[in-house]
Amino acid sequence: MGAITGRWNEEDLTLAFRPDAASGNGVSRKWGLGHGLGQRESGPARWQTVDDVLGGILSVIALGFVIGALARLALPGPDPMPFWLTVLVGMVGSITGGAIAGAVYGASHTFDNSNHTFVTLLLAVGAAIVILAAYRRFVQQRPLSGPGAHRFPSRGFGIERMRSRLRQLGVDPDRLASGRPERVSPKQPDTRTPEQAAGELAKLREDRDSGTISDEEYEQAREQLRRY
Repeated sequence: MGAITGRWNEEDLTLAFRPDAASGNGVSRKWGLGHGLGQRESGPARWQTVDDVLGGILSVIALGFVIGALARLALPGPDPMPFWLTVLVGMVGSITGGAIAGAVYGASHTFDNSNHTFVTLLLAVGAAIVILAAYRRFVQQRPLSGPGAHRFPSRGFGIERMRSRLRQLGVDPDRLASGRPERVSPKQPDTRTPEQAAGELAKLREDRDSGTISDEEYEQAREQLRRY
């Protein structure tokens, strides 16, 4: 080789940089250079794969959240729940709806055209609504319609923490009615005479003395009768 002169001769350079038929690289494997260049070329491809995986995960989470949020809007009444539960309801609904659409149109034809896509999304939202209704009925033990559906839930994932936060803010969760104002019955005019008020006050004293009502209840009732 060129060990004596300290330089590479023409034969060494030819062996080092000639195409290697066995490896397919443009640099001879004799010097181990082709393998190193191959590793450098695989770096961008590896990062592209990571980006694709992360993008796919974020897309699935976003789709699950949108489907789950639409299902929550479809059912009457509040459905407070953690973010992850909304995503989970949407993802399960999407899988179920996609499976139904695949059984109808074929697994590879669910998104062939706009009509198939629209029907597939409707099936996904519908399946998510069914899942959310089952969660409300069997886990939260709440009705799906009527006044009970508009009350703030007392059971479920994360509900106790939400109720605790509302109490810290000075809000009674049991008085929330999903934005629906409570009906207030009009006050009936009080037609009691002073004699009737005196008789009720005497009865209140008897109830207090017998222990039927407490002193606090007696004072509240007496304040109401004082105007007579």
